[in-house]
Amino acid sequence: MQISKHVHAIRVPFSVTTPSGVYLERFVYVYLIYGTNGVCLIDTGVSSSEEKIFDYLRKTDRKVQDISLIVQTHAHPDHIGATRTIKAETGCSVAVHPAEKAWIENVQLQAKERPVPGFDNLVSGSVAVDRTLEDGEIFDLGCGLKLQIFHTPGHSRGSISILLLGYMALFSGDAVPVPGEMPIYEDVLASVASIKKLKGVEGIRHLLSSWDEPREGIDVYRRFDDALNYLQRIHEAVLKAAGDIPSPDPLELCGRVFGEIGIPPEAANPIAARSFAANLKLRDRKSIL
Repeated sequence: MQISKHVHAIRVPFSVTTPSGVYLERFVYVYLIYGTNGVCLIDTGVSSSEEKIFDYLRKTDRKVQDISLIVQTHAHPDHIGATRTIKAETGCSVAVHPAEKAWIENVQLQAKERPVPGFDNLVSGSVAVDRTLEDGEIFDLGCGLKLQIFHTPGHSRGSISILLLGYMALFSGDAVPVPGEMPIYEDVLASVASIKKLKGVEGIRHLLSSWDEPREGIDVYRRFDDALNYLQRIHEAVLKAAGDIPSPDPLELCGRVFGEIGIPPEAANPIAARSFAANLKLRDRKSIL
């Protein structure tokens, strides 16, 4: 799907099975920025996503070898799954925030510290990082295309969002949660701050999230508000579900919260349960906004 003159989107479907055996259909978007000197790939999807990416390049009269750079919004498996394979095929560079570097260069460390269902099937392997990206940095792609880096933690410590300057297309990774979808974050207050940070950027024309359909125009800033309201709704649901229990069972709490926010309770899983643990640390706050 072509978004603008230089930006293309590829929707990659995949599936995971929760510990309770529930089969979940998921998807993730990866994005390509076409320049005259090469192609910048924003995230790589899950393992085997390279097939869809390479096919799209060929159909749009570009070569696989045109990929010169992969920028990772963060290191979760559905974002780095095909990075190793693509780098081996193209010789491209890989760039990421310093806080995510260890989990890309040693995926088994990530699997140990943040186990997710089917991890080994989602990731092709570890890969060396060539460049780290800091908040506020301007990354020159050549031929007049420049990227501005925004550190947007919350979903993960080193999550970044990337703004294509001039064209004002914002690649937000998983920094902007989607109402009704599974909430995943490490630090809910950091997530709130990151969304407000992005909302303060003027003139964004396209919001290109990894876990939402591309948005443009007035929908961009409406999506920021929707995300903030969703996080507040989740916080209230966690406090209600936890009640006066000092240390509720994580999966039981997760199931109850899911029921409150419209997600099937049987989809409860340890990753989402860890998200709600962040809310439990803020029991003294009715509002997180």
